[in-house]
Amino acid sequence: MMTAVAQDRLGGPDVLYLTRRERPAPGFGEVLVRVRAASVNPIDAKTRESGAFLGDPPFVLGWDVSGVVEATGPGVRLFRPGDEVYGMPLFPDEAGAYAEYVVAPARHLAPKPAGLTHVEAAALPLAALTARQALVDAARVRPGDRVLVHGAAGGVGHLAVQLAKALGAHVIGTARSAQHPALRDLGADELLDFTEVDVHGAVRDADVVLDTLGGPDAFRALDTLKDGGTLVSLPSPEDDGVIPTAAARGIRAGFMLVQPDPVGLHHLTELVDAGEVRPVVAAGFRLEEVALAHRFAEAGGVLGKTVLTVD
Repeated sequence: MMTAVAQDRLGGPDVLYLTRRERPAPGFGEVLVRVRAASVNPIDAKTRESGAFLGDPPFVLGWDVSGVVEATGPGVRLFRPGDEVYGMPLFPDEAGAYAEYVVAPARHLAPKPAGLTHVEAAALPLAALTARQALVDAARVRPGDRVLVHGAAGGVGHLAVQLAKALGAHVIGTARSAQHPALRDLGADELLDFTEVDVHGAVRDADVVLDTLGGPDAFRALDTLKDGGTLVSLPSPEDDGVIPTAAARGIRAGFMLVQPDPVGLHHLTELVDAGEVRPVVAAGFRLEEVALAHRFAEAGGVLGKTVLTVD
């Protein structure tokens, strides 16, 4: 048996509760991971409230995981018991990382960066893979590009700043003034306080805009881009009319959903080992404090990720 966080109805953080359930067993090509830490992402709260990708409960939330391989299923050659691993298995299907154990396809995981704790490693996969797939795969950022990151202090944003810098870009970030010193330390070249400055009026000729926030300003984001630039939106757009408007100027625009990506995970590990990317953990909570962790994460206003530790 194992402890897991379950919910039987949609709603606020109080619908989450601890329960005991049977420990899963790995099947063909799968590994059983003893979870040491799992992080809280915005999609977790959205799923808790609306069902999002998982539909109606019951289900167990969580995709980010860092832990130790407990057992391997038939055909697995990548890992063996005792290996430390991390990843974002099965997204957007249910992975159930808010638990003592999780079963995952072996190729949805990678060796944990040696220089990170499990808490730090759990803060990486979903947010960092999102940033990488947006900047490397979708936008194809090159040295010298001007990259604007909206929500630079967020889970995806603070990692996107570092990744864009590692790719040789000139990085412009939007965040509250109190977070500017920390973001400069992470590599941001320019910072704008969106509560004081009209960002869309202040920035011009960006090569890439990473929109981590969504909302009604998608059309205005085009004003910050040069002709032929790229707009990558992470929240699903309310109005996809921005795509043909962008196309008239040669701008590639669209929504992007992160996917499990072992190549990306290995690249992120290389960047972490080289000191070019590091996750910031805003706060840590025990698994039994999951409702408190969700409230903290949803309150916002802090830099980095919220992480659950599993003892």
